[in-house]
Amino acid sequence: MARRTRDLTEGPVWKAIALVAGPMVLGIAAVLSTGLVDAYFLAKVSPEALAAVGFIFPLTTTITSLSIGLSAGASAVISQALGRKDAEDDVTRRGLHALGFGIGLATLASLAFWLLDGWILTLMNADDDVRDVALRYTPLWCLSFPFLVAMMLINAVFRAHGNGGVSAGVMVASAVVNVGTTPVFILGLGPVPELGIAGAALGTLVAMVAGAAIAGWLAWSDGILQPCEEPLRDLGANAKSILGVGGPAAASNAIRPGGMALVTAAVAVVGSNYVGGFGAATRVQSLVSVPLLALSSGIGPVVGQNWGAGAKDRARLALKLCFGFSLGYGLLVALLLFFFAAPIAGAFGASEQSTEAAAAYLRIVGWSLFGFGMLVTGNAALNAISKAGHAMTLSITRVIAVYVPLAWLGVTLFGYTGILGAAVIANCFGAWAVLVAARAVGLLETNFVGVSGPARVVPA
Repeated sequence: MARRTRDLTEGPVWKAIALVAGPMVLGIAAVLSTGLVDAYFLAKVSPEALAAVGFIFPLTTTITSLSIGLSAGASAVISQALGRKDAEDDVTRRGLHALGFGIGLATLASLAFWLLDGWILTLMNADDDVRDVALRYTPLWCLSFPFLVAMMLINAVFRAHGNGGVSAGVMVASAVVNVGTTPVFILGLGPVPELGIAGAALGTLVAMVAGAAIAGWLAWSDGILQPCEEPLRDLGANAKSILGVGGPAAASNAIRPGGMALVTAAVAVVGSNYVGGFGAATRVQSLVSVPLLALSSGIGPVVGQNWGAGAKDRARLALKLCFGFSLGYGLLVALLLFFFAAPIAGAFGASEQSTEAAAAYLRIVGWSLFGFGMLVTGNAALNAISKAGHAMTLSITRVIAVYVPLAWLGVTLFGYTGILGAAVIANCFGAWAVLVAARAVGLLETNFVGVSGPARVVPA
């Protein structure tokens, strides 16, 4: 069957971004809503259950970065190949190799986390009651992870071909299954026994299996992942290309939630209820960041195809448009969160302290959301032109040199408020750093604050 590939090297740049990123708003929102559903129903189970998710969330997100990195690698090599007009079998082979690498690595990562979860939670200062609750969640989540990786990699292949709608549809379908089954398993509705936090993990497992199956069937039907001649040809070269982007991209994405785990340990110094509120607020932040995350999914194929085709001015314009959107949208959301933080936090607070902690986070950290948007879209653009090392360097610097040390210093001097201040500084630093990195690799040629050099007007 002839595959459907959208050429992103022609027409208005904003339209190319919208065609890929637009549907992803719905897809990413659907996926992130599952975390909010978990937090909402677990808050009704017990404060320990909500706190346990607060500890688990940065760990599972760190591991999930493996799939995000591999997806970035697959998207980069496939979109650039499409821009160069490579042979169809060569493009298909890259996708199959990426899928095989991903499933194998995901299986190893799941096994490692299952063996080390208790030790890691202890290092994060989880008290015994919260740790015991968390350990009911991790085995089933580990089982679901290879299916999650398979779904995400297939979705990345669709986006590289310019088909953001298919990718978003798979994500929505998986999320619908998750949202529909999770409260049933957590609370024990009908004939289903009450499983508590283990029910949240079981809902995730069912949803990931369904999502991977749907994505695989659609990829087969569409023709983008089907058997090709000499399937092992160029295996080493493709592995080097995919992992050359995917490795640093995985590290770049892992460092953020990995840093969150260290920051969560700092929050635990204040108390477990603050951990619950902090975790709930970061989930709300993820939900309001959906358009920014969608842009980061959409800009990669646009930049990759145009860079591969030699249309570098179009790639630069795409990044500028994403930076401008991040600034405007981020400031708008900051205003809304400032005024409505209390009722939003109240929906997820299992105690008065956790509600206050969540509301304070939304009011203060919301003002730096624009910086997060610039960071994730800039990193995606860097990955798309195979400059993942630059993205990794700035992400590691932001977390290890800025966020984590300032969070621990802040909690020592100012308590919980000091941690929130550290988050604001880290996000603003990320915005500045990505401007510098983009200019260094030729993705940015106009002047921004703190970025030196002659101004240049980039044509549409």
